[in-house]
Amino acid sequence: MKAKPMSEDDVAQFCLALPGAREDYKWGGVRVFSIAGNKMFALQGLRGDSLAFKVDKELFLGHVDRPGIHPAPYLARAHWVIMDTPYPLVAGELQELLRRSHQLVVAKLPKRLQVGLLL
Repeated sequence: MKAKPMSEDDVAQFCLALPGAREDYKWGGVRVFSIAGNKMFALQGLRGDSLAFKVDKELFLGHVDRPGIHPAPYLARAHWVIMDTPYPLVAGELQELLRRSHQLVVAKLPKRLQVGLLL
């Protein structure tokens, strides 16, 4: 039995369950998930029905080599990837990548802001 991919709502619920996460809408309807006020870790709707998020610098090229995963417009230089729905990853893998994106952004915050956001 093939594992079921996450829906857009599943992704939103998962992102909002991460420590300190909040959402808002920018740029004409892009759903932005961020921490510490304005530090983005995931975007829904950047390009149609899509999901974009940050990945590890050393894993970026490996991710964009996979079917259905591409460099994110405007954000690829910061090692962001984008994928359209239905997402080409199973739920567990996508959740792990979103969790990692959150933690990559947390790691860039000042130490005093990291408290309570680390997993």
